[in-house]
Order: sequence, then C-alpha cells, then structure tokens
Amino acid sequence: MSRIKSSNLGYPRIGENREWKKALEAFWAGKLEEADFLKRMEQIRLSHLQKQKDHGIDLIPVGDFTFYDHMLDMAVMFGLVPKRFRHEGGEVPLHIYFSMARGNQTAVACEMTKWFNTNYHYIVPEYEGVQPTLTENKPLKAYREAKEKLGIQGKPVIVGPYTFIKLSKGYERAQLPAFILQLMPLYVQILQELEQEGVEWIQFDEPVLVTSISKEEMETVAYIYRQLHEAAPQLCIMLQTYFDYAEWYPELIDLPVQGIGLDFAYGLEKNLEYIKMYGFPADKVLGVGLVDGRNVWRSDLPKKSELIREITGYVSPDRIWLQPSCSLLHVPVSVKHETYLEPEIKNALAFADEKLDEIAALVKGFNHGFHTVSERLDNSRAALRQLAQSPVRNRAEVHRSVENLQTHHLQRNLPFEERRKKQQDVLKLPLLPTTTIGSFPQTSEVRQARRKWRKGEWTGERYDEFIRKQIKNWIHIQEEIGLDVLVHGEFERTDMVEFFGEKLGGFAFTQNGWVQSYGSRCVRPPIIYGDVEFLEPMSVKESVFAQSLTEKPVKGMITGPVTILNWSFVRDDLPRQQVAWQIALALRKEVEALEASGIKMIQVDEPALREGLPLKKSSRKEYLDWAVKAFRLTTSSVKDTTQIHTHMCYCEFHDFIDSISRLDADVISIETSRSHGELVSAFTDYDYDKGIGLGVYDIHSPRIPSADEIIAIIERGLQVLEPELFWVNPDCGLKTRGVEETVASLKNMVKATQIVRNRLSEC
Repeated sequence: MSRIKSSNLGYPRIGENREWKKALEAFWAGKLEEADFLKRMEQIRLSHLQKQKDHGIDLIPVGDFTFYDHMLDMAVMFGLVPKRFRHEGGEVPLHIYFSMARGNQTAVACEMTKWFNTNYHYIVPEYEGVQPTLTENKPLKAYREAKEKLGIQGKPVIVGPYTFIKLSKGYERAQLPAFILQLMPLYVQILQELEQEGVEWIQFDEPVLVTSISKEEMETVAYIYRQLHEAAPQLCIMLQTYFDYAEWYPELIDLPVQGIGLDFAYGLEKNLEYIKMYGFPADKVLGVGLVDGRNVWRSDLPKKSELIREITGYVSPDRIWLQPSCSLLHVPVSVKHETYLEPEIKNALAFADEKLDEIAALVKGFNHGFHTVSERLDNSRAALRQLAQSPVRNRAEVHRSVENLQTHHLQRNLPFEERRKKQQDVLKLPLLPTTTIGSFPQTSEVRQARRKWRKGEWTGERYDEFIRKQIKNWIHIQEEIGLDVLVHGEFERTDMVEFFGEKLGGFAFTQNGWVQSYGSRCVRPPIIYGDVEFLEPMSVKESVFAQSLTEKPVKGMITGPVTILNWSFVRDDLPRQQVAWQIALALRKEVEALEASGIKMIQVDEPALREGLPLKKSSRKEYLDWAVKAFRLTTSSVKDTTQIHTHMCYCEFHDFIDSISRLDADVISIETSRSHGELVSAFTDYDYDKGIGLGVYDIHSPRIPSADEIIAIIERGLQVLEPELFWVNPDCGLKTRGVEETVASLKNMVKATQIVRNRLSEC
C-alpha cells in the first residue's frame, strides 16, 4: 500500500517557556559564560528535535535553530561580515555575530527588516564586494548532532541561493550574476559534504519564488539548480516555497530537484489549479503544506482529509509529504499552557505542537483509514462550529456598521497645506521639531509593578499612582533634554497591540502564546476571535495627565487598525479588510475621545502597514486601498487644528509611497537609520508634501549615536525634503532601551538638531 509521510519545515526556537530568550539575554548581560551558553542552547535545540520525533514526524528539520536569525547565520557562514566589524577571516566568533545583529559602540548594526509579509524580522546580509568564503558547514554540523545524539536522520534546512541573494544588499543589478557565481561554489561545497555524509534530503527554502519574479529571474533559478544538481546528484533537494503560490509553476516543476514544496493554506486555490492543469512530475515528491503555519486556528480535519484525497488523484501517495504551510516559527509552541482561555476559544486553537499532531493524525488517517482517527476529525469540526455560532462572532450592530461605511466621512475637512497653517498657529513649533515615537524604557521596576498589579498584589489605585509618577518623571526629563513635542511614555502598556486589544471587544489573550519577533524580542499576539467593538476610552487618562504637566504639546498615542490586524492572530472566517474596518470604527471613537479631552496631537501608529502587503504585485492595490481606508476611517473625523501623526517600521517605501501620502497624516515618522539613509532616496523622485520624520538613530542597538552621526542623517534628509516639513526623531519607540543610553542619545539628537537649525538660519 502506498503511504504518505509527515514532514515539518521548522520549529519555534524560543521554547515552551522562552528558555531560548532567557539564555540569550543572560549571555548578553554577562550572567552566562560562553561555554555554558552554548551548552544551554544545545539542550534546547535537542529537546525540540526530540519533541518532533515524539510527535511522529518522519522528516524532521535540522539547522533551523539559530542564536539570533537564520539569515544572519547564512551571512556569517559565507563570511559576509561587513568591514566595520573588523572580522579577520575564518569562523565568526559570537561577539562579532551578535554585534552584526545588535551593533556595538564602534559599528552600527546590520539592517533589519521583515521576513516577507510576516512579523518576523531578519538581518539583511551585506555584500561589500569581498569574495565570500565558507567559514563552516552549519547544515552538516546540525545533521551530525541530530544523528549522533538522538538517532535522527534529519533534513538539513538552508535558505535557498536565490532567496538569499535577493534578500541581500550591497550590489547593483548588473553585479547580480557575479554575486551568484561567487556564492555557487559555497553552496556546492555544502551539498557535496552533505552528500558524502550520507544525507538523503536537504530543504532549500525559496519563498522568493512566490513573489512576482520575472521569467528571466526564473531562468536564473533554473541555472542555479542545474549547477547544484550536477554537483551533488545523489543528494535529494526539496525546493520549498511558502506564503503564497508560485506563478511560474510549469518552470518550477521542471527544475532538476527531487521535491517541490507548495503552500496549500495561502496558495491553495492556484496551487491546486496548477496541479490539475499541468500535472505533477511522477519522479518528484510533493510537499503539501496543508496545515496553516502562520495562524493559530485548529484545522478542519475532515476538510483537510478531503483535500488530501483530491491531491492523491494527481500525485501518487508515496510521493507526498504532509507538512505545515511554512515553518512553525510564526506560531506559539503549545496550547496546553493556556489555562485561562474560555473553552470555546481554547478548543478552536492549535499552536506548533498541536499542528504537528494534526499532521500526524492526517497521515495516520490516510495510511490506515480515516476511521482510525474519526474522533479527532469530529472533534476538530465540532470545536470550529461552536466558535462560529458564538454570539461574539455575530454582533449585529458591528456588522451593520461595516456594511454602512459609505455613511462615514473619510476625508479631512481641509487639504494638508491649509491644515498645517492652522495647526502651526495653535502649536507654534520650531523649525525641525524634535520628538520621540512614543514609548520610554520599561525598566525592571515598571515591569515588576505591572506584575504585582496583574497578580492582585497591588490595587488599581496604587498602580495608577505608580504610572503617574513615571509619566511625571519622564515629562520632566523630556523638558530638560529640550524636546519640542512630548509623549507620556506608555508605561502602562506591555505591548502596543495587546494594550488596546485588552480594552476592545472581540480579542482574547494567551498566557504563554509567545512568538519571536526579532532576536530575543518575543511578542504575544492577541487573538481576534470575535467582532471588534469599542467599550470605553483606552488611552485618554494617561494622555490628559501628561498634558497637564507641561505647556508643550503631548501626543496621544494609539495603535492603528492595520497594525492591530497584522500583529494579531486574526479570525479566518471573515475577509481581513472587514476585520480591519471593525477595528478602525472602534479606534475612531478613541481618537474622538482624545480630541474631546484637549489632546491636540494624536499619533496613530501603523508600523505594520507594509508587512501586510501581498507578495504578488497584482494584489497590492486592493490591499493598500482598504488599508488606507481603514486609517482614514480612524482619523478623518478630527478638527483641522488636530495634528495626526503616524509611524512606520522597516519599510521599503519606493513601491507604495503614493499610498502613504493617501493616508493624509499630517506627519509620518519612518525608520531609516539601519539602512544608512538609503530610504531617503525614495523621496528623491517623489514630491512628498506632508510632514515627515526620518529616524535619525537606531533604537534596537545599545550604542549611543554621536551628534555628528545624527547631523549627517538630518542633512541627507534635507537634500530631498523641505525643512518646514522635516521632523527629527529616533527610529522607533524606546521601550527596550536603558534609561542612561536613552537620555544620552536624545541629548545628542537635540544637540544635532540645534546645530542644523543654526546652519539653516545662516543660509
């Protein structure tokens, strides 16, 4: 009898209780020696492999574990260490590895940006024209470790050549062939050493193939894989795509590889259509990404089993691997720790471990008859049906409000230039106003106070008094530093999405649903399980108190609708735009409450606007249209004199700068420092006519920037932007930074601004 196999593409690194994060931060703080750190990481890594084995996974990935980021691992494996880190060749030591990720006092960190359309951040490899070299064969080391210590014949995972090259920076288009030719011998060496070791399968992750690449690019991919196949003909390559469907399907299945992995969660319709239209090679394995690796909802197992049967009508079962749609890096580890969730919500969830169980159940059902797992199938459908019928998903008033969106005014009363004059009359801001993005350091004292309040050890009154003291202290610090526009500091907020989700209807929160965002930074995304509605003002109290302490303007700070959507696990029974509009209608009431309380500046942050951008160019206009609509729905009801700000992170703005302008925010702040001012070029050819702050220093690094560094970034921005529209601010919020470095950095920022102001006044 033909049987299908189970496979996994990657497992969460952080551990059930964030053991990985804790080890990293202990090492950085000097509380863990390097040898002890390496030993601890090995224990975590092996426990993850053993768990997958225990779950019955046939093809277990190895090499997906990292000390920080998988793209950074690739860069150091190929010796792509920027000169500023002073690496002298050979294997890259940990202190340089972490300096590339986090920076140090003499070198800024490498650029960091989002991994396709997810909330995971990767370190961008920098090519400086130096010949790459193989410093170590990381996939081989991972394979040997799993085999020798656990008896696991692992499947090494590595970022595929074309994805790695496309996501790297530092070369011009004309230099691409040369860069490929330099890297190919290194990939060949890796494969040949794996082949000699007796490795059967290697997984090459090539998610770039689901983006809108050209036919010429696909021909380059074919060239690359011909070279790799010829170099190691006995090694089986699983070319893995995910996050969408591959447009060049006929060319993809013709590549000289032994397996093709397709996403049947986010690329289901097209991938299935292509298999029916073009077939699938009889000599290749099809990786069927059946279980959603990016969201937390339980699979409808009866529906999945029907899909398996349909696919086996075109592909032989012994040529099928059932697997998640992508690495499970993007979901929490296990639902078993969630003891406080309502049963109707908890029963409808599946995190990484539960998704492995779903795959194992489907494999068992197909291989031995679905009657053997009938209880599992019935339970999955019953849990999903119960949630679908819940009153929280059927709030008639919320649905009517979305249906009647045309009744809402989605434009400000006056165009920007006329609003700006009115706002300046009220705010009286200097040239090049200085401000911050919103949050200030969340010290251990702040975190401890919040824990005591949440545990009931502190009353609400005592906690509120503590928060007021923090706000008062930082208003004083900001005035001493000389900032022009102040913020209250967000000390009452654990997370910019969680804080608002806790106060809106339709959100649920986990105890231990952590996922990695970047480095050791882990977040607990809210779960939007029901219809979203405004219950009561959420941020007015702190904003009004802060404004009462100073004559300078204090920004009200809220998180925008698209960011709340993109940084949450979202219900999958409604189109995403409808959920975004539900959130926007609720936030509109919050904006109006802030304005009614005397707040003259309101920042509606949209750092995740770009990460929701579809990978296919043909789908982007539709997304941007409804995303812009959601933002304007949130902000358009304010008075002309109320200044609306927004903030965005890690954006390549060239492709959608027009949509950013259509948000009609009075001021936008953008992260630019890690790209060394390169994003400024987006405004060279586009006449951006609204207020803008290009982040002048990197808040993800502990280093303190000098005033001269900041001056250089400000002056570069002023080459393409009008001084009257230019704001000066850090890259992002300062929540994760220390107090001393924050104050020192902001003092240098204000000093640099004063110098540039003086130069402008002399012109």
